[in-house]
Amino acid sequence: MNMAKKSGMWKNILLFLSVVGPGIITANVDNDAGGITTYSVAGASFGYKFLWTFIPMIIALIIVQEMGVRMGAVTGKGLADLIRERYGVKITLLAMLGLVLTAMGNTLAEFAGVAASMEVFGISKYLSVPVAAIIVWWLVVKGSYSRVEKIFLFASALYLCYIVSGVLAQPPWGEVLKETVTPHFSFESGYISMMIGMVGTTIAPWMQFYIQSSVVEKGITAEEYKLSRIDVIFGCFMVNIVALFIVVACAATLYKNGVTIETAKDAAMSLQPLAGPWASELFAFGLFNASLFAASILPLSTAYLICEALGFEAGVDKTWSEAPIFYWLYTLLIVLGAGLILIPELPLITIMLWSQVINGILLPFVLIFMLEIINDKDIMGEYTNSKIFNMIAWITTIIMIGLTTLLVLSSIFPNLLS
Repeated sequence: MNMAKKSGMWKNILLFLSVVGPGIITANVDNDAGGITTYSVAGASFGYKFLWTFIPMIIALIIVQEMGVRMGAVTGKGLADLIRERYGVKITLLAMLGLVLTAMGNTLAEFAGVAASMEVFGISKYLSVPVAAIIVWWLVVKGSYSRVEKIFLFASALYLCYIVSGVLAQPPWGEVLKETVTPHFSFESGYISMMIGMVGTTIAPWMQFYIQSSVVEKGITAEEYKLSRIDVIFGCFMVNIVALFIVVACAATLYKNGVTIETAKDAAMSLQPLAGPWASELFAFGLFNASLFAASILPLSTAYLICEALGFEAGVDKTWSEAPIFYWLYTLLIVLGAGLILIPELPLITIMLWSQVINGILLPFVLIFMLEIINDKDIMGEYTNSKIFNMIAWITTIIMIGLTTLLVLSSIFPNLLS
């Protein structure tokens, strides 16, 4: 009997290892250059006051990502494909246009993160950005899905350097724990704006398309879905714990010493005299890893989206001749993202702002599309949401819609929250 139990346990472990990947990778890309900047500024400006938000953000991310994995496993189709089948080509094309624009802005931000992180080590952007672009292009175009996924999982593991950086900052752990488990709110405009920004970096529309496409390409089926759910939960906890330590590292050093910053690069540079060179260099390396990682994923998710929406072949396991549109789109986004960063005086902040606005506008529609599709028994069969899950999912969606609406309005009208 014991041997049978052990055999069953090892079988489950091997099955889990066979499906692990989409949840961890998609969640960790959420900590990209823009996310790291947001968390750095939150810690430097407000200390530990935002740590409590990570608990509800973990719940929100798990809810949304789990639905994406379930739809991909049950239907064997990407989200763009399902939206096109249910709502028609016109709606899909409108959503696709917005997502392409925001992906372009976000890709620019990632290559800006590569440039900023390497400048901490004295490397010019005119060297770091082209080299990074070649690396991410070669990785996807010349690799198989299995190999690319292994590299992405390794990149996810490198985020742990932020935890080390946070520990090196020597924060007051009692206060950290108290602020993490004790919710509190302020109606101060700066506090509300920062909270909107933090929530806005947690769930982005592209994530839902990427995770579902990854599940489909990996070949995960409904029978394996429960193990994939563990992958999602682990990824959601991992990304938020790393983000929490970014806030802690900046709160324990920059906020404590009254140092103000505007970017993640500022945070890395400012950490050196306060927490030592190791903390500073680990922070900068984390930014480089995150930017390079996201610069690979964001164009990839966009290529998946467009090809699924228009019915073209897509997938990292396919050759260039089998999926030419997919690879040309990926190449074009990489070239534009890296090339534009090298243009002097590019209004990067404006581009990032409007990509964030478009993200905020699209997210409510994507979440509603997902909820309607996942509750359609003709599509999902017995895998529709339960009543309790539906209630939590709709509450999460309504809160996200409210916060992203505030994000969009405050971005267009900067004095709205004053």
